[in-house]
Amino acid sequence: MSVINFTGIKKEEAGAIVSKLGDLLANVQVFYANMRGFHWNIKGKQFFTLHKQFEDQYDYLSDKIDEIAERILALGGTPENNFSQYLKISSIKEISALCCEDEIVKSLLDSYKIIIAKEREIVSLASDCNDEATVNMFGDYLEDQEKTVWMFDSFLAVPCKA
Repeated sequence: MSVINFTGIKKEEAGAIVSKLGDLLANVQVFYANMRGFHWNIKGKQFFTLHKQFEDQYDYLSDKIDEIAERILALGGTPENNFSQYLKISSIKEISALCCEDEIVKSLLDSYKIIIAKEREIVSLASDCNDEATVNMFGDYLEDQEKTVWMFDSFLAVPCKA
């Protein structure tokens, strides 16, 4: 018997949520790979600060990848695990050869814009399907990510002059 039989979520609704989660998984996987590269290749005056921040980001994304895949499984789906498929699906593209602080942070913010938009779509769909577990899961993600976006956006801000 499938886990979905116990949740009360209709199979076709679960399938729609799984589809959106699969798309998100692909995007987060590519973002994760980009973050590893940013961590390894960062250069500049903010190296020590950003090197650690990028490590924190890819650790965070690694956890989310696992949670998203497990949610797909809980809803009766099968998470994709081939990077070649992720690259076909993902709106976030692979990035290489970036090492400048501002360029990397801008890319990170662009990726979060995509991720957050996809998560909001999932929350809306999951809410319509009475999938409170998925709604709650992504409510927490959005709170964390909006704070992260605010902090990295502040990094790019022009400092105030006294």
